[in-house]
Amino acid sequence: MKLFKLLGFICVASMSYRASSQGITNSSFKGKNDTIRVAVTLVGNEFIPWVALHEVIILDTRIFKTSADRAKFDRLRYNVLKVMPYAIMARDKYAQLQRDLAVTADKKEQRRLVKACNENVKAIFNREIKNLTMAQGGILIKLIDREIGKSSYDILKEMKGGFNTFLFQSLARIFNNNLKNRYDPEEDRDIEAIIQSSSYKMQ
Repeated sequence: MKLFKLLGFICVASMSYRASSQGITNSSFKGKNDTIRVAVTLVGNEFIPWVALHEVIILDTRIFKTSADRAKFDRLRYNVLKVMPYAIMARDKYAQLQRDLAVTADKKEQRRLVKACNENVKAIFNREIKNLTMAQGGILIKLIDREIGKSSYDILKEMKGGFNTFLFQSLARIFNNNLKNRYDPEEDRDIEAIIQSSSYKMQ
């Protein structure tokens, strides 16, 4: 009787061990979360899986040679962050205007939409933008190009015609600015670095 119980215990223990071992080593067993779908690219005769990652921007710590260089950069940072909201506003209003113009072929209605947009921007200009310094105005001209992809000169010409744009350009030149200035991430790398390190980088 004792022998029978011993043999039974050995059989049960052996079966438990095999079941446990199979659960650990059998790679064909998969849980509900073990399969991850990914994109693949065929390279030769082999499929290479890959996963798209979010862009990662690495910015080094800025080291300045002199305190004057640091002060100059701090002034630039202040000016960029001050005018960036206006550049974003210009981008949004221009995009909305283009959407509104796209839904109507009526020239009279299109002129009304352009006029309404001009008056809205002019009201903001008279209330806020007119108080910008010349340096801030020059940065704003470049940032508008950065956000919209067109120079301020081209946008004005599109919306107000050649003669009015000429007058605005002449006025800008008096204050040592140029509405035709374009944004260049290489030439304006300090401005770009300031934007990328600020809350506006996700705009």
